[in-house]
Amino acid sequence: MATDKIQTGIRFHEEMLKKITYIAKKNHRSLNAQLEHLTQECIDAYEQQHGKINTEE
Repeated sequence: MATDKIQTGIRFHEEMLKKITYIAKKNHRSLNAQLEHLTQECIDAYEQQHGKINTEE
């Protein structure tokens, strides 16, 4: 299955990881999907305040 997603590693404090995993399960999402969702919300809020981010720079 082809994907346009880039794999990356990320470090969390253990308690934070447990909490975000709990939230992901409550939202019927995988941990990855929950992190993508939260990241997209953050990007949307930033761009709403500051304008679209140019990723071509």
